[in-house]
Amino acid sequence: MTRLRRRLATQAASILALMAMAALSACNVGPDFATPPTPEAKHFTPEPTASPGEGQRFAENRDIPADWWTVFKSKPLDSLVRESLQNNPSLHAAEAAVRVAYFNAEAQKGGFSPQIFFNSNDSTNLQSNDRALSSINQTIYNQMYPSPANVLYNLPVPNVQNPPTANYALLLKQFTISYTPDIWGGIARSVESAQAQTEQQRWQYEAAQLALTTNVIVAAIQEASIRGQIDATNHIITILRESLEILNRQYSFGSIAKADVIAQEAALAQAEETLPPLEKQLAIQRDLLTALAGRYTFEGPGESFQLASFKLPATVPVSVPSKLVAQRPDVRAAEAALHQASANVGVATANRLPNITLSANLGASAFKVTELFMPGTGLYTAAANISQPIFDGMTLLNKQKAAEAALEQADAQYRSTVVNAFQNVTDSLRALQADAKAVSTARKSEDAAKRNLDIVRMQLKYGQVSQIAVLYAQRTYLIASLSLVQAEATRLSDTAALFMALGGGWWNR
Repeated sequence: MTRLRRRLATQAASILALMAMAALSACNVGPDFATPPTPEAKHFTPEPTASPGEGQRFAENRDIPADWWTVFKSKPLDSLVRESLQNNPSLHAAEAAVRVAYFNAEAQKGGFSPQIFFNSNDSTNLQSNDRALSSINQTIYNQMYPSPANVLYNLPVPNVQNPPTANYALLLKQFTISYTPDIWGGIARSVESAQAQTEQQRWQYEAAQLALTTNVIVAAIQEASIRGQIDATNHIITILRESLEILNRQYSFGSIAKADVIAQEAALAQAEETLPPLEKQLAIQRDLLTALAGRYTFEGPGESFQLASFKLPATVPVSVPSKLVAQRPDVRAAEAALHQASANVGVATANRLPNITLSANLGASAFKVTELFMPGTGLYTAAANISQPIFDGMTLLNKQKAAEAALEQADAQYRSTVVNAFQNVTDSLRALQADAKAVSTARKSEDAAKRNLDIVRMQLKYGQVSQIAVLYAQRTYLIASLSLVQAEATRLSDTAALFMALGGGWWNR
């Protein structure tokens, strides 16, 4: 037993020495990742960005709040956004994907440590007496002419004077230890790749939160827009009916022709015909809000929205361009994907280099449980294995080239994401500038159409205007009213789109 312990101590010292040498000589092959440089720019547009006007201005280098949707000053919207962030199942799936990637990365770290396993191999054997005696004779022969395996395992020999019975057991208990030094940093690069994937999932989760919030806001504004169009249509229908009553009275007095009455009836029918499609859009929009909130359609969204319930933010914060790359979740996700691709090149490179695996077994073997701890039953093995690919049909080389090509692809995708991010912000800025003009024009048009319709209706009472002028004034006012509602809704939606394009303020959460 003392000799066995000495051998084990000597072998353990050798293994530790090899491990130390491997650790000292370790290096990480492949490129070391560096964050790509940030585009330098003072403005998102070639010229300094002008504020939209019409009650709204841009505030450059102003930070975005975490709960940025509250700038619309709508309590129903605030309630619906928070409910959606809490209950939306797609967001839950994205959050779970982060945990999946995290624990996979933690699992990769196990490659840095020795692997220790316990094995128990017990067997019960039933043999005829002749086979048992033959086994005894073989054991005696092995003692007289020992083989390396017999010496290695130091198996006990049955007593020849007391032949075993036909039924006997063999018990084998051993610990297995193996360790692969990370000489070339292949394991380190694998962990780096897995951690980068975790970062990518995290930023994709942030992007999902931002997209969900924006979708809820835009859907709520769209519902308000549809309601506004329905209200405008109902208002013009009321006017058309009043005009029809006047024309009917005038016809009864014989002051106008029947054709004028029929023309007004046709105009009324056309206006009423536009209501069902709007009501259909409203119902579908309500279903969308219900789904975004994580509810079933039979539950409904719980809140309803009118354009009057939204307040247009007077001051819109616009961060400096140099901060956009750090603020956009999709850009950060693309950067993490680039990092992962860089680490994968190191993994592919390390797979082509020699690898060392150190292993050891320590245990005992006996015919009875009580004999497992007796002298002479111990066994051990210690081994070092070095493997070097010689010829694999260019498999590993091509995998390395594929990883390098994937790195180039990820780099191009990252640059494309950054370009699109700047485009999104610039498009939103220009859209708000155009929206301010559109709202101003639509408001003037609606006001003029309303004043003209009021005059025509007054003239209609006294028979001082033709039916063609009445129909034209009614139609003009209806179109102007709908255009104003749509322009105001578009301005609110584009404001939300700008907050989304700038990253949504997650860093202040």
